[in-house]
Amino acid sequence: MRQDEIAEVVERTAKLVAEHYVFPEVAEQVAAHLGDRLRAGRYAHVPDPRTLAELVTEDLQSVNGDLHLRLKHHVTALPDRDEEPDQDAWAPLAAATMSGVARVERLAGNVGLLEIRPYLFPPQLGGDAMMAALRLLVDTDALLLDLRGNRGGSPDMAALVCGWFFAEPAHLLTMHDRTGGARQSWSAAYLPVPRYAVDKPVLVLTGPETFSGGEELAYDLQQLGRATVVGERTRGGAHPRTGYRAHPHLEVTVPVARPVNPVSGTNWEGCGVAPDVPVTAAEARDVAYRKALEALLADDPRRSTADEAREALAGL
Repeated sequence: MRQDEIAEVVERTAKLVAEHYVFPEVAEQVAAHLGDRLRAGRYAHVPDPRTLAELVTEDLQSVNGDLHLRLKHHVTALPDRDEEPDQDAWAPLAAATMSGVARVERLAGNVGLLEIRPYLFPPQLGGDAMMAALRLLVDTDALLLDLRGNRGGSPDMAALVCGWFFAEPAHLLTMHDRTGGARQSWSAAYLPVPRYAVDKPVLVLTGPETFSGGEELAYDLQQLGRATVVGERTRGGAHPRTGYRAHPHLEVTVPVARPVNPVSGTNWEGCGVAPDVPVTAAEARDVAYRKALEALLADDPRRSTADEAREALAGL
């Protein structure tokens, strides 16, 4: 890359952060830091956009560790305008991954397993597949919701899935922007499938790869008392971001708001979602399955699937 081109990208990145980052005082620090690094020669002789993205992202995140604040490299050229990824951009990956419904399974003892990976796709793309999965699982007696490989996605899909677990719409969070504006998010009021009975155990599996929208889904269910989180602390990215074009192959992603949970009064930014039952991500499935089976047997040791549940417990 030419040095004037590099300087233009870094200066635009600093300007966008200063103008839009959710915390104005942090925005000033980040923008000043990038300017200092540029003048110090940090980005001199960078060979390509990918390397520049890595260096600038490291500097962006060095101030307060916001993982959504970055300079993102794209192999395919970006449109010549600022825009968020639209449905067409998500569509190929959704089609290749069953719209994020990676696994739907009935485990012995009538325990359901739903794995959502790699993303929570927008309802326009993934809604039908998700509703089909929830319909299949509605008659299970307990559920394991596996988010260990979920890297984020659509808040609307998180609200849709949350709606399945509550009898009535639940206040999930309030999103605050840097100007003082606030917007509430609630779980879906209507679903085209029966809801999961509120007395059925739900255990959410998390790991160090769980991020952003996946973290929101886990945090919402945990804080509202609807699920037990089993696994490892998540990555800690709570702030929604907007993308801005800085170069044909470079996008500046700037967090523009912060969520506040009505129960905790805070969110998972920087700290991740803390599990209720801390175990390694690799152990989370078996530990959660054991807890589900034990809860079902304690509730009704003579249930029709009791023998199946006891046999499954013995094999864990």
